[in-house]
Amino acid sequence: MALSAGLLRFTSASLLLLRRRRLALPIAPLSDLRLGFSVDVPRFLSTSAPRASVRPVKSRHKEREEELSRAEAAAEGGGEVNGRLSVKERIVPMELHKEATEAYMAYAMSVLLGRALPDVRDGLKPVHRRILYAMHELGLSSRKPFKKCARVVGEVLGKFHPHGDTAVYDSLVRMAQDFSLRFPLIRGHGNFGSIDADPAAAMRYTECRLEALTEAMLLADLDQNTVDFVPNFDASQKEPSLLPARVPTLLLNGSSGIAVGMATNVPPHNLGELVDALSALINNPEATLQELLEYMPGPDFPTGGLIMGNLGILEAYRTGRGRIIVRGKTDVELIDPKYNRSAIIIKEVPYQTNKSALVEKIAELVENKSIEGISDIRDESDRSGMRVVIELKRGADPSLVLNNICRLTTLQSSFSCNMVGILDGQPKLMGLKEILQAFLDFRCSVIERRARFKLSQAQDRKHIVEGIIVGLDNLDAVIRIIKETTNNATASDALEKEFGLSGKQAEALMDITLRRLNALERKKFVDEGKLLSEEISKLNELLSSKKLIFELIKQEAVDIKNKFGTPRRSTLEDSDGSQLEDIDVIPNEEILLGFSEKGYAKRMKPNSVNLQHRGTIGRSVGKMRVNDLMSDFLVCCTHDHLLYFSDKGIVYSARAYKIPECTRNAAGTPLIQLLSLSEGERITSVVPVSEFAGDQYLLMLTVNGYMKKVPLNVFSAIRQTGIIAIQLVPGDELKWVRRCGDDDLVAIASQNGMVILNSCNTLRAYGRKTRGLHAMKLKEGDKMASMDIIPAAMQMDLQTKLDTSGSRGKELRPPWLLFVSEGGLGKRVPISSFRLSNFNRVGLIGYKLPPDDRLAAVYVVGFSLAEDGESDEQVVLVSQSGTINRIKVRDISIQSRYARGVILMRLEHTGRIQSASLISGIEADPEVDE
Repeated sequence: MALSAGLLRFTSASLLLLRRRRLALPIAPLSDLRLGFSVDVPRFLSTSAPRASVRPVKSRHKEREEELSRAEAAAEGGGEVNGRLSVKERIVPMELHKEATEAYMAYAMSVLLGRALPDVRDGLKPVHRRILYAMHELGLSSRKPFKKCARVVGEVLGKFHPHGDTAVYDSLVRMAQDFSLRFPLIRGHGNFGSIDADPAAAMRYTECRLEALTEAMLLADLDQNTVDFVPNFDASQKEPSLLPARVPTLLLNGSSGIAVGMATNVPPHNLGELVDALSALINNPEATLQELLEYMPGPDFPTGGLIMGNLGILEAYRTGRGRIIVRGKTDVELIDPKYNRSAIIIKEVPYQTNKSALVEKIAELVENKSIEGISDIRDESDRSGMRVVIELKRGADPSLVLNNICRLTTLQSSFSCNMVGILDGQPKLMGLKEILQAFLDFRCSVIERRARFKLSQAQDRKHIVEGIIVGLDNLDAVIRIIKETTNNATASDALEKEFGLSGKQAEALMDITLRRLNALERKKFVDEGKLLSEEISKLNELLSSKKLIFELIKQEAVDIKNKFGTPRRSTLEDSDGSQLEDIDVIPNEEILLGFSEKGYAKRMKPNSVNLQHRGTIGRSVGKMRVNDLMSDFLVCCTHDHLLYFSDKGIVYSARAYKIPECTRNAAGTPLIQLLSLSEGERITSVVPVSEFAGDQYLLMLTVNGYMKKVPLNVFSAIRQTGIIAIQLVPGDELKWVRRCGDDDLVAIASQNGMVILNSCNTLRAYGRKTRGLHAMKLKEGDKMASMDIIPAAMQMDLQTKLDTSGSRGKELRPPWLLFVSEGGLGKRVPISSFRLSNFNRVGLIGYKLPPDDRLAAVYVVGFSLAEDGESDEQVVLVSQSGTINRIKVRDISIQSRYARGVILMRLEHTGRIQSASLISGIEADPEVDE
């Protein structure tokens, strides 16, 4: 019986629901509804077999439903067809997706307006507003004792917010956390959580009361009809639809929330700066965003930190969306001066960052060797403030370790602004000026409503005072009338008729006690009347002047600023170091780069190749691919741009640290993995550039003797696929590229030992897509062998030598030209032995070579001198078999242009010299291999 009755109730309720939803479903009349099993109510629990016929279930509820359906059908012109009730007039055809869309939109708007998004005017969500109002109603002012949070949560749940107690308590806790809100609205007493994400204690243990700022900023004018009150969820009480905020709370403390289809994330700001920006907009309604930024340059997060750059701030303030990069504040302390050990001290973390999780992440990265240079990490934070100590290993660079931490952890994080708020009942994305203007419009209405309320009260009171003064002026007559009447109503009517008073005036006059009938009390009433007249006059003037309203808004905001303002916590950094890249965590140190003929590159420490004596066999450069040879070595810094010039005249660019570091014995990395090289294209020259100066040039020389000068800054922006550096004739290839200035000298040499020395300023600058001019007249079978630059700093000294020296060949002072032949011979020749000659000439003999030998390289040496005046440079020689030898330049003898030279490298088993590279003097490994 109970089950059948329950089924009937369920079926009837379902039909009613379907009819109310007006879904286009073929609903049969209730009289045709039958259960899908045989049922005989008295025998429902019996074990008898089911009957063949199925009877409809009857009930009083069903009968009432049938009667109601018939009545409605009759009223709408319907009737019964074949004993069934026609319900076609009850069916409203509607597409299912439209009905679902409308129902979902209604739900979404309910979430948007009722729970997730703050109102732009008072900056609060409904739950926050209800908590503050409930505490206000409970009398939990800043001067009253604390009260249990459970009492407040119960008040909110029972009267205003019919949701879970956890949601209400979590909202209350957040309003009391000084690391969550820039200016907390509630003063908490007890455990309200921590920045380490420790949860707050249960609500039965914690206590709370309102902050003084909350009372002054949000609740001061609540009882003066400044905002509308609406019924609560059960219409038993009323609650404010808004709080009469005196400053833009949405910008002051920010807000975050996820709704249906949209979200909001507004950053907090400094109270003083916010009031200044509001005042600036009041003074100049046409103020631009840039003018407002002069007063409020950016957010001010509760946890402080460094705001990196202002591009994200500008975009957020302009459009409502932007990305602000925040980095924790750190200091570097020297903990062991003897061993040069230091420590990074984290004093502040980005907003909404879990400190304990940050420390754990750093420790995990150190354990996984993702971050190097850290020896210990510990959290020394206490009541006095945050202090996370990261001790570094001996010699570790604090800036590089810090950049690595910022890149791999939340010590640097982004705050994505999405300034969405409720305005005029609709969610809207707004910029800074729009939010301030919306608040000003709301504040104007609050001031006007408050002024009208005060005006009404003042007028009512003045009316009463005027009646009292009239009564006191006729005191004897008033007493006589009152004595002659039999009751209060008669006395009031008599006073009204006798003195022309209103009912309120007569009642007030009768309520005066005897002690207030003296002359002094009359004077007080007269003075009060004058004050009321002045107040009424001021209020009328205020209501008639928009300017006075704005001045009052500004004055009230400034008063709050002066009383509750605090200094800025977040520091604004002008430099846009927001995006940390690899270059920020790689030390800018000197490195040695090696390149092979087959296009392999390796990055090594400068001391990975030991210093050798002249004439030794040398040390192997490491594993080489089959038929591969080392072609070039150069020394640069890891942060330098490397300009890669190919034999086809194309230039590519990449940072030096992009080449993976390896040992001397490693095979290296194919350049095709770093550059977009075409098939068969080879890199023939690499130029390191630390800065693309406007007065610097690149001097290019091809194998067939074409030369041209191109401004260096032309190559400052090179796409990944490379750009054309020089136009080549068929059969020619670009081989040498050097950096120079107009005042520098250039020395070029052919494989037959011919040399031309000339000034770079004799060459005019060409564009990229040109061929250039002939550098030297080459004999048949001869090709260019090398090119090097003599800086202008050495040119003046050289010119003096050329002018004063009678015998250039005997001048032995630097600079020199260092010649290296393919047969392993070499010598130094003073540059003073050569005269300046024009390009496109045969040149002067620089090295008289044997018929079976050719020139491999020519370098200008003598840039770096030791205390004894000798060169402390070194030359690296690479043979065809891959054997490498590093020699001091000072060990190579100085000879004449026609001399044979000395043996630099014995080549009995290693072929010929494939390439030579000059490096500056560096601290050599004391180990010597012979």
